[in-house]
Amino acid sequence: MPLPKMPTRPAAILSFPTGEPARPATRTKKSDTAAPQASSSLPLEVQPELSGIQAAPAKTSRTRAGKSASAKSATAAPVGVLLTPDAPSASPSMAAAPAPAPLAAVPAAAPSDAPRAPQARSTPAPAEPASKATAAGKKTPAARQGGATARAKAKGSQKTKMFVLDTNVLLHDPSSLFRFEEHDVFLPMMTLEELDNQKKGMSEVARNARQVSRSLDMLVSDVDDIENGIALNKLGSREALGRLRLQTTLVETVLPASLPIGKADNQILGVVRSLQDQYPDHDVVLVSKDINMRVKARALSLQAEDYFNDQVLEDSDLLYTGILQLPADFWDKHGKGIESWQQGGSTFYRITGPLCTQFAINQFVYFEGSMPLYAQVKEVIGKTAVLQTLRDHTHSKNNVWGITARNREQNFALNLLMNPDCDFVSLLGQAGTGKTLLALAAGLTQVLETKRYTEIIMTRVTVPVGEDIGFLPGSEEEKMLPWMGALEDNLDVLNMGESDSGNHGGDWGRAATMDLIRSRVKVKSLNFMRGRTFLNKFLIIDEAQNLTPKQMKTLVTRAGPGTKVICLGNIAQIDTPYLTEGSSGLTYVVDRFKGWAHSGHVTLQRGERSRLADHAAEIL
Repeated sequence: MPLPKMPTRPAAILSFPTGEPARPATRTKKSDTAAPQASSSLPLEVQPELSGIQAAPAKTSRTRAGKSASAKSATAAPVGVLLTPDAPSASPSMAAAPAPAPLAAVPAAAPSDAPRAPQARSTPAPAEPASKATAAGKKTPAARQGGATARAKAKGSQKTKMFVLDTNVLLHDPSSLFRFEEHDVFLPMMTLEELDNQKKGMSEVARNARQVSRSLDMLVSDVDDIENGIALNKLGSREALGRLRLQTTLVETVLPASLPIGKADNQILGVVRSLQDQYPDHDVVLVSKDINMRVKARALSLQAEDYFNDQVLEDSDLLYTGILQLPADFWDKHGKGIESWQQGGSTFYRITGPLCTQFAINQFVYFEGSMPLYAQVKEVIGKTAVLQTLRDHTHSKNNVWGITARNREQNFALNLLMNPDCDFVSLLGQAGTGKTLLALAAGLTQVLETKRYTEIIMTRVTVPVGEDIGFLPGSEEEKMLPWMGALEDNLDVLNMGESDSGNHGGDWGRAATMDLIRSRVKVKSLNFMRGRTFLNKFLIIDEAQNLTPKQMKTLVTRAGPGTKVICLGNIAQIDTPYLTEGSSGLTYVVDRFKGWAHSGHVTLQRGERSRLADHAAEIL
């Protein structure tokens, strides 16, 4: 039977599933209408509408081609219709005629402003699981998911997670309910009982327990079916996409007989074991800050993890130092097209190069070599940066209250402390690096000499190193004086430096100077900072590593117009229980204020107290 004749004026270019365009049909002989051969040399892509259709083989008989065309016509009917003007309907005999291959018409050319559809591959890729697609859509593949960082799931494991929270997690972070992203959260009844026991009092633990209770009350209100779970995004949290499940039935605890059933931790472990049997399609994970409970869970073949969402950094070595050493080939790659100008007694350089993308605002950079450079980054736009040279505080003519910098990092710190445009400064360093001395010297200079600030306010956390000595008598300032031994020691050093520099007034002169200094230095307790506002003050927060992120936020937000906040500390000497280097408030503010135009940070490296202190800090 002869093949159907093609229209003489096709409206669009035709293409076969193999990707080869069809020639316009003309009135030719029967022998000229041969089936097109598939091109194997160039694997051309097919149209997007044909991505799910198998390509016809290159050489086949007319009978097999006719069967293939009739079989696929049912599924690809809209695609195989020829786009011809006023095309006549096919007769039954013509419709039954075998075709060389199923023909597909390319849609008419769209307007130039319409977006082009991407080319589809001839073999459709298998659809990814929903969990993988969700993980791929996140900003970071290792984003934290509540109890631990969201590690990539093993291949073949498509289970979703259900986190069972211990009471200490909720008491540690009241917002931990909303930190588990798309995973479900389960609260045993024993966890609620322990929360109720901890809610009384004025301590931070009691406040956290009451906050968790209020959050749970708002979640369960107006909910008819608690057994199916409650959406955690009900209160407006966009990150919490899972559901909260509460224990509503009595669970038969199946634990070894050696574990006492009446203990709260063992009852929670029994709930975890029961949930594994009740939800086989979930990975049930216990989240607890209790190390012994996690060890017992693993001994019972239960999954257990620590709560890491409050950790700013997993490794303290990755903490921002505020200083960057330029490589040896810096001038070779960045010396072309450099611009320089003078402004306000400083020299500015505009450089362009690949290293500029790694700079942060107010970061210090230095190059020691034939062309030394000590500068501070003031502006970063793409691969272009503006650097400002520093004032050399190592020279005696640039001393600050008689104090000169003894090393490179101290010079960087003094430049930040004396900069009126820098509202927040954080100084980290081991014992004896001069953090408190530099801050007090800069504060006294700007309070008593330049009158930039009205007074110095100094505070710290009252966390003892050893046993507590009990209540202290006197007023607020008198109670804080035993905690401010570092202040007295540094004031003695600064007063001694003033007398040696030429102000020879004897004992009377030193006493008068000390009285003047004491009148401008106020010692305040951290417990009475709530609701205060400091105007034109030089606020020094000493031993800031013992502050929690919440306490640090409370202190920094007390700053009013014209106030400068200085945070000092050493994250290697944390005395507050349950605080680590990664969860300290000092680490928190250093990481969050990085890159702000009105803040700066310097990590002091070398100790200057004495050779004994330096050696002890090194070997002990």
